[in-house]
Amino acid sequence: MFKGSIVAIVTPFNNGAVDEKKLRELVDFQIDNGTDAIVACGTTGEASTLDYEEHMDVIRIVFEQAKGRVPVIAGTGSNSTAEAIELSQKARELGVAGVLLVTPYYNKPTQEGLYLHYRAIADAVEIPQILYNVPGRTGVNLLPETVARLAPHKNIVAIKEATGSLQQASEVMALCGNQIDVFSGDDFITFPMMACGAVGVISVLANIMPKTVGDLTDAFFAGDLAKARQLHLDTLKIGNAMFIESNPIPVKTALGLMGKCSDEVRLPLCPMGEANKAKLTAIMKEYKLI
Repeated sequence: MFKGSIVAIVTPFNNGAVDEKKLRELVDFQIDNGTDAIVACGTTGEASTLDYEEHMDVIRIVFEQAKGRVPVIAGTGSNSTAEAIELSQKARELGVAGVLLVTPYYNKPTQEGLYLHYRAIADAVEIPQILYNVPGRTGVNLLPETVARLAPHKNIVAIKEATGSLQQASEVMALCGNQIDVFSGDDFITFPMMACGAVGVISVLANIMPKTVGDLTDAFFAGDLAKARQLHLDTLKIGNAMFIESNPIPVKTALGLMGKCSDEVRLPLCPMGEANKAKLTAIMKEYKLI
């Protein structure tokens, strides 16, 4: 259903408020450079510090600006099942193509709790749903066996696997077969994950290098593995730089250096340290991004 290079788009701020003008410009920048779909209000979009109205406004703005040119996927996950259902239903009413559902954070449910959580959302909201497993951020790991229990549900269509583990991603694919699509959640293993059967990436790096990330996935699907492999190797350094501090601090700093939007983040995130900013600036100059 979804495929290729999907950007987890940042939410630009201006003096503490969502910067609608810059957000619309970023949507156009992505589409003009070949991005296949856009995720609004993911981790990179700082969804955790958006209030309810802002959250829905960001999704609406991205959906409106995309104008049907690419699918828009709304981040609607929560550590409250009831809230995730409400957000997902509201996103469905806006008209988005699907929702991205991060595993519940902080309350650390068991595997049975995770299964029941996702099943409840899938039963309640008639929309394509992408599971999102990022234990480094949430404190809980959605295991392959649990994904396999969820995969037959008609509304669960994919998983964003962001454990950084090729083994776990491979186990998901082995257990689920063609019942569910798998996306890389980490730019630095997109190519090897696609070699194992992943259908693309939900990318941080695409915020600043949308054409390059899109070229990588396009080359892979076209059977040009040499080109895809080379792009994978060429982007490792800049991809790793997007995580020298907590995401999305580096990618927002990079966008600020490129003049695309402010580098402003919301507390408890804070501006990048000067030493890391100097490293990032040097790498971006190396890649001719600034």
